[in-house]
Amino acid sequence: MCIIVFGSINLDLVATAPRLPVPGETLLGEDFFKIPGGKGANQAVALARLGIPTQMVGRVGAQSFGTELISNLQAADVGTDNIFVDETVSSGVAIITVSHTSENQIIVIPGANGRVNQEDVNRLCHLLPTAKALLLQLEIPITAVVAAAQAARSANIKVILDPAPAQSNLPKELYPLVDIITPNEVEAGQLVGFAVDGEETAAKAAQVLLQRGVKSAIVKLGAKGVVCATAEETFFVPAFPVHAVDTVAAGDAFNGGLAAALYAGLSLHQAVVWGAAAGALAATKLGAQTSLPDKLTFDAFLKERGVGSGGEIMTDDN
Repeated sequence: MCIIVFGSINLDLVATAPRLPVPGETLLGEDFFKIPGGKGANQAVALARLGIPTQMVGRVGAQSFGTELISNLQAADVGTDNIFVDETVSSGVAIITVSHTSENQIIVIPGANGRVNQEDVNRLCHLLPTAKALLLQLEIPITAVVAAAQAARSANIKVILDPAPAQSNLPKELYPLVDIITPNEVEAGQLVGFAVDGEETAAKAAQVLLQRGVKSAIVKLGAKGVVCATAEETFFVPAFPVHAVDTVAAGDAFNGGLAAALYAGLSLHQAVVWGAAAGALAATKLGAQTSLPDKLTFDAFLKERGVGSGGEIMTDDN
């Protein structure tokens, strides 16, 4: 059995400079580095590093970046047989300039991610008989997201949706297809149309999402904790106190920890705790995929805080 991640695969091209250039200016930079990313790929790596059999479904371009992105996923033990190499377009990239004061300029080119369509959903469908859950995000066309959710629902596979990047106009038909939705406070506010800034408003937003048809609504509040609501209960899980260095991909780590716990057969409450732990750990390191915790680190973190029976992630082989 595995977990399927259907979503974006990106490469971030990052340049650092003393300041941001003004229009028409050529500025001498200081450093350059490439960082694999994309919310789909991040969540796949988050799961695989926790020892969960993971299959990635998505698209990359045919040039060297595509090969590099696939190789990076394979190095993390993510299954890549269902990633389509699109000969007609580049891989998804983000071109980022960062100044000494942490100001940035970003140009995102969706590339192959913007071409994800029913053909990719069909590849996903071949994996559904061996899947326990499907993870979705919103960095690929929404029509493909809805089609994937419909396919998973028809196969009785749990659907976990991270509604990021934030948007206010999700198709109404998507909500009833979702078992668990996991917005952060900004995304939750975009979805429900009012500010979400703490436990009370998060609980109110979660109820709105339940009314739209999702089975469980989890609102991530960063250092303020997590609110989760189902038809039966609403509960709060406090954040794990850590020294946060960089919160990039903390939300992706949360979804990885959440899905890993559900894969292991744990309760929703315990899964939210595991998600919070994975997100906290990711915030202690720089970068996206470079910050995602491995199983040994994650187990030790849980054990130190008395969470679970030794923090062990059980798989079919245990």
